[in-house]
Amino acid sequence: MPSPEDALRTQIANIEASSGRTMAEWGALAHERGLTKHGQILAWLKTEHGMSHGNANRVALEILRTDAAPTADDPAAAIYTGRNAGLRPIHDAIVALATSYGPDVELAPKKAWVSLRRTRQFATVGPATATRLEVCLNLPDAPASDRLEAPVGGMLARRVRLSSDAEIDAEFRGWLREAYDRS
Repeated sequence: MPSPEDALRTQIANIEASSGRTMAEWGALAHERGLTKHGQILAWLKTEHGMSHGNANRVALEILRTDAAPTADDPAAAIYTGRNAGLRPIHDAIVALATSYGPDVELAPKKAWVSLRRTRQFATVGPATATRLEVCLNLPDAPASDRLEAPVGGMLARRVRLSSDAEIDAEFRGWLREAYDRS
């Protein structure tokens, strides 16, 4: 009797053979359409490509499993796909700034953001919406303002929402540096 892993490999091979597309190709097509949720991918595969529920479910699971697995060389890849892809340059600029402070900055990817740490977490970076990036900072005693908000709840005491690289100005750089220095 075949193992569950063997049965899964056979199902994937059969889907790829019958559809003429690899799992990576299905993933690329789903990303081009901005599909990031299991139900969206499932419905698209069933209605537009005529897949059975079981095969559509397996393809959706494979796409999301691949997306959720950060790679060593790009820990934020899964976060900045689909509708969030346009925020990646801002994310990269913030991470480059934080890592320029010293070699001790560790990037710890989570499902929806990347944690920036030294001895402890000093910031998180991730999408707030499809057009705004959210940077949360460990600055509990910094006075809140229109720009440096005091969110209700959350692990870090202050947040800044950014829509462009231009907003990574001297004020923002000062807040990020202060959070780094305190960690």
